[in-house]
Amino acid sequence: MSISGFFLMVFLLVHLAANLASLFGEEAYNAICHFMDTSVFIQIMVPVLASGFIIHMLFGLYLTLANRLARGAQHYAVGNKGRASSWASRNMFVIGLIILGFLGLHLTHFWAKMQLQHFMGQEGENAYLLVTTLFGNPLYAVLYIGWIWVLWLHLSHGFWSAFQTIGVNNSKWLPRLQFLAKIYATVIAVGFTIIPLWFLIQRLQAA
Repeated sequence: MSISGFFLMVFLLVHLAANLASLFGEEAYNAICHFMDTSVFIQIMVPVLASGFIIHMLFGLYLTLANRLARGAQHYAVGNKGRASSWASRNMFVIGLIILGFLGLHLTHFWAKMQLQHFMGQEGENAYLLVTTLFGNPLYAVLYIGWIWVLWLHLSHGFWSAFQTIGVNNSKWLPRLQFLAKIYATVIAVGFTIIPLWFLIQRLQAA
């Protein structure tokens, strides 16, 4: 779970860096997308990335079911859970389902119309035009931003939890990792939030 989590967290940073190119105009963003569509390395990494997502989700499902079975009837007991753990840590599975649902929608709107088309030997849609059209839609932009901040909840717990899983869990390092988790999650969330806001504001100003 932790290894797949580390892999996906690195991917998010790379994905954010690529997406921020859209703020520099059509030529810059389409050049990045063209590289991602034609790079042999990226084509190899796509199934690896997909495998990472699947492994992460399956481990998450397994751990959730195992924990519930281990707790038994105590699962229904009411107590002061807030002192022992955060809301995000107690609801990682639900948060994961929300992320998975919107990820499917996101892949349908972007990846399927761009990179997948190149894999199939067809011409993909204009990447910049696709981004400006979707993020210029207030409903989609708001849903996307909401999804990103749900992802923040997942990352703010998952980041330090991944380190804890591999043994970095002493009293000295755990508070530091929890602090770094919030920084990492916030950088990701703010970065991905800026993009739809940028195009939504442009669309509203042009209206």
